[in-house]
Amino acid sequence: MYFRVKRTGSYAYLQIVESFREKAQVHQRVLSTLGRLDLLQATGQFEKLMRSGLRFCQQLAVIDAQAAGQTQPVQVQRVGPDLVFGRLWESLQLGTILRRALESRRFEFDVERAVYLTVLHRLFASGSDRAAERWRQTYRLPGTQELDLHHLYRAMAFLGEPLDEQSGPRVLNTPRCTKDWIEEQLFDQRRDLFSTIDLVFFDTTSIYFEGEGGQEIGQYGKSKDHRPDLKQMVVGLALDLHGWPLCCELWPGNTADVTTLLPVVNRMRQRFGVRRVSIVADRGMISADTIAALESETMDCDYILGARMRSVKEISQRVLADRGRYREVTPKRKTSKDPSPLKVKEVVIDQRRYIVCLNEEQRRKDAADRKAIVEHLREQLKRGDKDLIGNKGYRKYLRAGSGEHFTMDEQKIEEESRYDGKWVLQTNLADEPPMIALAYKELWMVEDLFRTMKSILETRPIYHKRDATIRGHVFCSFLALLLRCALEQRLEEKGETWEWAEIIRGLDNLQEVEALFQGKRFVLRSQVLGQAHKAFRAAGVALPPTLREKK
Repeated sequence: MYFRVKRTGSYAYLQIVESFREKAQVHQRVLSTLGRLDLLQATGQFEKLMRSGLRFCQQLAVIDAQAAGQTQPVQVQRVGPDLVFGRLWESLQLGTILRRALESRRFEFDVERAVYLTVLHRLFASGSDRAAERWRQTYRLPGTQELDLHHLYRAMAFLGEPLDEQSGPRVLNTPRCTKDWIEEQLFDQRRDLFSTIDLVFFDTTSIYFEGEGGQEIGQYGKSKDHRPDLKQMVVGLALDLHGWPLCCELWPGNTADVTTLLPVVNRMRQRFGVRRVSIVADRGMISADTIAALESETMDCDYILGARMRSVKEISQRVLADRGRYREVTPKRKTSKDPSPLKVKEVVIDQRRYIVCLNEEQRRKDAADRKAIVEHLREQLKRGDKDLIGNKGYRKYLRAGSGEHFTMDEQKIEEESRYDGKWVLQTNLADEPPMIALAYKELWMVEDLFRTMKSILETRPIYHKRDATIRGHVFCSFLALLLRCALEQRLEEKGETWEWAEIIRGLDNLQEVEALFQGKRFVLRSQVLGQAHKAFRAAGVALPPTLREKK
């Protein structure tokens, strides 16, 4: 049965209609005509009729009473984070792997649940472990009710705890830890008999400490956060060809980028048991010794490495001077959402293979920026030059003139134009130049994850005082990135478009209210906001019913 509006002339009448089946045909019959709809609404008779029927429909009565403030609330909990990411946590077997790592230990609290709480907090609110302990109070996170702050600290220490010396030697002054074993188990569940890592995207960043930075891991070094006054650690992140995080490497803050690449390749072969690794890394990793080692019979590793254009004479004087023709890979943009334009050409010098890449859009921008700087610099020189040397952007275009004054370095200005919109790659792969260039451009995935780790997940600054706890703290951010990648891959498979902020906002605002009504307990679900419904579909989780009775 249902209500139907029947129009007769200029009036609309409200009817109760019943559907029935007769000889495979569906028909309707009018059970009652309640009257003119406008009069029923104006006099409030229809509302009184509906309310009188609520006593025969318990669920609608609860909703009506809740709206009228006639129920007694028991508790309000946010349930979206656990429903979606709890499913992903189990689908990745993170809970199973952590429990396996804990088999020989006897903690008096649930370490797996403590790690789960910390990881979810990084995704939704971020901040310190102290903040995570307060954050969970308004969320439904099964198994975390009895956890205290010191439990979270001990869980972090467990993740970063060194394993026995028989499990592997120290690499770059860093021992093999529990977190490394967990990463290997995550890889093993995805591998097959022919597993290789066709391409590994690898990059590093630095994370500074507000305190001492542990016993060994916190050291002074070249800060990528522009905080040379603080001790730091170096974090390396490796992704596979599909953007899936493989592992994170943690080293003391004085570790140079150029010394990290070879240990990473060796460790990945040992840890993951793969036959071949092809590495993609930025120019900070490159050196003659590194390339010689990668090409040696011992390592025999394929690579695509960004090259230093200005500091390597062979590149600045011979590779960039090559007059070969470029091949167009990506044409000029037609809309702002199109991929950036790209041209490539191959240059081989003494069996060393280089790929020169050119972005015409970036070339024009570089030229315009330099022109603006040079014009402003010429004007400033007319007024005085003492305050110009402190500006790094200006200083490279000046040279010492007569006396104590400076003049424009016209040769330097001309040289800089050779680098506009270009970057150079060195590789030993035999693939076509367009494939090499496009593969290298995917290195932005690592840089994007570093930005996420530092800003959205607020891995920095770190206040912990022990090396093991620091390693566990950073590893929880790695697990949070893993969950994010898992959800994003499932969204892509469903053909969804999304904004991460809207996913998080929608899940964070999904609440369940437990209320007492007529001596019974009922649970009411809030409205689904943002793009939470897409996350539920992608994770394969059903939305809770709008109302249910709690037994």
